[in-house]
This record gives sequence, structure tokens and C-alpha cells, in this order.
Amino acid sequence: MSQTLDPQKAITYSSYLEVDALLNLQRPESSEHDELLFIIIHQVYELWFKQLLHELDFLKTCLDSADLPRAHYTLKRMLSILKTVVSQVDILETMTPLEFNGFRDRLGSSSGFQSYQFRELEFALGYKRPKLMSYHPEGSEGRRRLETRYQSLSLWQHFLAMLSRHGYKLPPALLADPLASHEANLEVQVVLIEIYRHNPTLSALCERLLDLDEGIQEWRYRHVKMVERTIGYKMGTGGSSGVDYLKQTLTPLFPDLWQIRNKL
Repeated sequence: MSQTLDPQKAITYSSYLEVDALLNLQRPESSEHDELLFIIIHQVYELWFKQLLHELDFLKTCLDSADLPRAHYTLKRMLSILKTVVSQVDILETMTPLEFNGFRDRLGSSSGFQSYQFRELEFALGYKRPKLMSYHPEGSEGRRRLETRYQSLSLWQHFLAMLSRHGYKLPPALLADPLASHEANLEVQVVLIEIYRHNPTLSALCERLLDLDEGIQEWRYRHVKMVERTIGYKMGTGGSSGVDYLKQTLTPLFPDLWQIRNKL
């Protein structure tokens, strides 16, 4: 028997995308023209971070099941998202220092430094700094999510575990300990060199991971230059050292993939 649909419950563009709620999420603290742009850009960043985390978790499952074609596809999507994230800096840079300073004091202690989704992304990629969890109160959603990511294996560890299942010998501690160091490792580099020389399928996956690393670094660099262009070397709104702090984060996520370049 066919079921008659209730027209009042029919899904529409607005109801499916929650457009009314979405358009009411921008609440400027001042009458400055550029504050709306500032809010929208950062809200869009958070949505892209959410999608990147969604793709990254799926990528881990692809590696766990050795579904390399799907892993390549997922990495390609993540790279495309990162290019979009980076390109949004161009829009932010249309705002001059004077325009930003027109509402900057209304931001109080708020700062992108407090974005728990971006910290989740860092943790999931292996860049784990436990003190950053202290910026989120005990029991808060951000703290809970960061603690979970901190105690979970990183993307790099899922990749190494996949290599181990392919018969490559790797240090067991790197595969099983979520808090294992992500510093460059000579034993890992020996395996990677072997892969680059004799396994084109896996070496192609290595190259996509390197693209991901480079994409994150490109985003960080553009962010650094945007902040420097907008506020110079002033202290960040969240109490960080601003540009000086951001420059310290310009480090590789997968250092072994970079270091083997000298040995191939």
C-alpha cells in the first residue's frame, strides 16, 4: 500500500539545510561593516574542519581495510578542501588593519587559538600537544573531543599499521601507542625507501600523504602571513604571542616522508 506524504512534512531546500537557523548564527558585537565577514569566514572554516575530520576518520578505515583506491580518493578530496580553506584567506585579506581594529576589542578573549576542531585535526594527524586541552574546561564538548583524539592512534599510525600488514617490519611501539613520538625515525625511513624503490602502489599513497602534509603547512603559512598583515606582531586576542606562536607551528606532520628525499 502506498503511503500518502504529508505536504507539511515534505523536505524543502530550507528545511533540509536549516537555512533559517544558519542565517541567524551571525551575531556581530559591533556595528562595524566588516565584522559580519569576519564571523562568516570563521564559521565556514569550522564547517570545513568538521568535513576534514569526517574524511580523515573515513581515511583511517580505508587504511585499516587496505582499500587503497578509496584511500587515494579520500585524500584527493581532503586536498581539494584544503585548497578551498587556503583560498578563503584571500577574502579575509580584503579587510584592512584599520577595519579589523574597528571591532577587534569586541572579541574579548576569543581567538582561533580556541578552535577545538582544528586542534582535533592536529591531534588526529599526530601533532599532539596536551597543554592545548587546558584551554577547554573540564567536561566541555571541546575538552571531551580532544581527550578522545589524544588517546587515539593518529593517521600516520594507521598508515604504518597498514604497511606492517603488508609485511614491512616497523617498530611495534609506533603502531600501538597513541602517544608514541612522531619524530623522524630511521627504521621507518628504511621501510619507506624500500617502498619507493619497489612498490609504486604504496609509494603513490606516500605521495598523497605528503601532499596532505604540504597542504596543512600551506594553510598555516597563509594564516601566519594574514595575521602578520592584519595585526603585525601584536599579541593575539586569545593571549597567544600571535605571529611568533603561529610561526612555531610551521613544522612537518610526517617528517619521515620529507627526510627520505635526501636518500632516494
